[in-house]
Amino acid sequence: MIDGPFFVLTVLGLLGTGLVAGVFCAFSAFVMRGLAALPAAQGVAAIQAVNTAALRPAFMAVFLGSTVLCSVIAVVTFVLWPRQGAPELLLGSALYLFGSFGVTAAANVPRNEALARLRPGAAEAAAYWPSYLREWTAWNHVRTVASAAATLAYALALT
Repeated sequence: MIDGPFFVLTVLGLLGTGLVAGVFCAFSAFVMRGLAALPAAQGVAAIQAVNTAALRPAFMAVFLGSTVLCSVIAVVTFVLWPRQGAPELLLGSALYLFGSFGVTAAANVPRNEALARLRPGAAEAAAYWPSYLREWTAWNHVRTVASAAATLAYALALT
């Protein structure tokens, strides 16, 4: 069984990826559906406010902290290669780093930035809104599954 400081890192990684999975799951399950039910101008204004609030320390500490933890876990696993849990630790790290952080940087953030440049009541915002909802949410599903799978992989490494 994994023990000592490596155990603590893995538990923290499990908690961080699980918290992020929960946030992403909430958006996939009901937040984006609720915003989609609003008129375009209201939905755009609401998600712009949410995106601004997400950049505050509380969420960023969990999201980016988990990214750092997953990176550290991957490096420590390669260096130490523990007798138990190495494949699960590497899989969990890869799932989070590529499927959560990577997808966020490559797919969700560019869509958020494009939407942020639009005035909520403008015709351009109304035209972009349906594709934003569809594409952003599809990529968010990927982030949700990847983060949850990373959590599961870390849990399996601890057993």
